[in-house]
Amino acid sequence: MKFTVLTLFPELLRPWTEGALLGKAGERGLLEYALVNMRDYSGNRHLKVDDTPYGGGAGMVIRADVVERSLEAATRDRPADEVIFLSPAGRRFDQRLAEELARKDHLVLVCGRYEGFDARAESLATLEVSLGDFVMMGGEAAAACILEAVGRLRENVLGDADSHRQDSFSSGLLDYPEYTRPAVWRGLEVPEVLKGGNHAAIERWRRESALRRTLERRPDLLRSAPLTPEDSRTLLELGATEQDLAAWGAPPPPVPKKRRKKKAASENG
Repeated sequence: MKFTVLTLFPELLRPWTEGALLGKAGERGLLEYALVNMRDYSGNRHLKVDDTPYGGGAGMVIRADVVERSLEAATRDRPADEVIFLSPAGRRFDQRLAEELARKDHLVLVCGRYEGFDARAESLATLEVSLGDFVMMGGEAAAACILEAVGRLRENVLGDADSHRQDSFSSGLLDYPEYTRPAVWRGLEVPEVLKGGNHAAIERWRRESALRRTLERRPDLLRSAPLTPEDSRTLLELGATEQDLAAWGAPPPPVPKKRRKKKAASENG
């Protein structure tokens, strides 16, 4: 998979493409990166990529022709599956979108600066993406987040193939809490069930803990989480109500099995 980033400040992204697991993935040929400096396609000897806005106003606007030339150069040898403009007006980035993008072969991320792009450049995008309802000075930090979130989902990038499947949001729930040595820290002990070696009990504890965390901290996620009847029973035990389950679209909890009454001795002859 290849990531191409169009930016005015490629030096801001090199720590992500050269260090830690993403850097190692690049060295192993699992991921490929290209940082394209849009100033190289300014079309003038001063490397000027922006101009004053029509109609007046503060700040400068990146020219559409600069973005176009940069994009043409970036996709000349390898067409892009998605050309993603990082914009506060875009689709909210989440785990589901990360998983969609991880199935692509070549992503081009276009980072704005100053007052953004000439609006006509938006016609070059196949997708606009936002990290949330806030404004940053440029798109590089958002691009770094997408590099990590998408890159780690590609096969063999993580050391453990099951790691990302157990992450928060991948299962629709927040992740269960993790513990390691020491067994006691500041008077806080590791839950006994995790030290017992009963894998079935550990899995039950982890599922219950994930449900508890999600109920307490992000109950909105339960509206789209793939819940089972057993999950519904656990949520009721954790304090959720029947009305909550209905609002989340959760399945009804399993019906307790009735014990069969023994027949009276007189009936048995």
